[in-house]
Formats: sequence, C-alpha cells, structure tokens
Amino acid sequence: MYAIIEVGAKQYNVAKDDIILIDNQPLKEGKEITLDKVLLVSKDKKVEVGQPYLKNVKVTAEVLSSVKGEKTIAFKYRRRKSSHWTKGHRAKLIELKIKSIEVAG
Repeated sequence: MYAIIEVGAKQYNVAKDDIILIDNQPLKEGKEITLDKVLLVSKDKKVEVGQPYLKNVKVTAEVLSSVKGEKTIAFKYRRRKSSHWTKGHRAKLIELKIKSIEVAG
C-alpha cells in the first residue's frame, strides 16, 4: 500500500515506515501529525485518485528530527568584468516517519 501526499507545495510518494524529508515547518520532535492532503492511494492493485484530494484517507506520521539538507552553491560570474560571487545555502528540513495510511470505508 502506498499513497501520494502533498505537504506544502511538494508531493511525496509514501508507504508505511518510510522516512521523508519535508520543508521546515513549526513542528516539535516526537509529535504525531496527520496529513490529510492525499492525492492518490493504491491498495492491492486498486487505485483511488482524488479530485484534488481524497476525503476518506489519512496519513499519520511522527516527527523524528530537524535536520539540514545538503549544501547548494550559487555561483555568478561576469566575463571580462572581474566580477564574481559565490553563495552557499543549506535548507532546513523536517524528518518524518510514516506510521500508517488509513482508508475509511
């Protein structure tokens, strides 16, 4: 069984016991959250697709920790101008463990 959920502006393909990284949100470690923006759920070769969301499906997840993502480098270079700059960035992420996918009815 797997589901496609929407968190923020991104979509994730999740199954039970998966660990995903989402964009930073004000969540505390150890807290359980319910994700109700489920776009698709598949169970035993039966697929349900929402328009846009499924009303009878919930995904429960536990907040594991707050982590930093990999460092990304932005480099700008202007030829013949003796001008360049380098900037680095590490995104703040939240680590979630998917506890269950519940389909009612």
